[in-house]
Amino acid sequence: MAPSMNDREEFGPEDDQDFEPSDQGGAFGAPEDRDTPVEPYEDQVPEDEQPAEAGDETKPLWFVVHCYSGYENKVKKNLEHRAESMGMTSHILEVIVPTEEQVELREGQRRVVERRIYPGYVLVRMILDEESWYVVRNTPGVTGFVGIGNKPTPLRQEEVDRIMRRMEAEEPVAQVKVKVGDKVRVVEGSFMDFNGTVEEVYPDKGKARVLVSFFNRETPIEVDLLQIERL
Repeated sequence: MAPSMNDREEFGPEDDQDFEPSDQGGAFGAPEDRDTPVEPYEDQVPEDEQPAEAGDETKPLWFVVHCYSGYENKVKKNLEHRAESMGMTSHILEVIVPTEEQVELREGQRRVVERRIYPGYVLVRMILDEESWYVVRNTPGVTGFVGIGNKPTPLRQEEVDRIMRRMEAEEPVAQVKVKVGDKVRVVEGSFMDFNGTVEEVYPDKGKARVLVSFFNRETPIEVDLLQIERL
């Protein structure tokens, strides 16, 4: 049954704990000290974290900013307000929290929910120089830029395009909670209550191929990702 648009939900910080992004992208890495209980509004930058070169680019590029998981939307608002109040809107042009619509099975019902694609990250389109770097780096909740060494590294255009396509997709995607080799149980459909092993996952199709024992023979079946759960 197709999910109703009235079933949409927006998830807060506690709903991201078990969610792992399925597409990390070339410039994404693990946030620094994400599990360390640090005050999220500390407005200090250690001297050894200053950029080696701020750059003299005049073309706006997309950069990835680390933030505290669950504070993405608050960091976005803080950064937009900070750019406006400090007269930096000509350099800090756009801030987005990448999200996508996903279909999930909850209490036997299919629901369309909005989830963050990369918990703990915010994307900023900006012209990088000393002043714009300082404004972003000192925004409450920001823990740093993604980059090589001390220098923020912009996303490649193909990475930006891929993220934008995911955000603009017309059809919600199934949430991927399994990987190849996982032991699963089929919870819906003709093979309900069969156990098996995930042989292949097709995130774009929202399906998986599972090997189940049928008449004492291993038989591959293709099922909807919402029809299986990990054991």
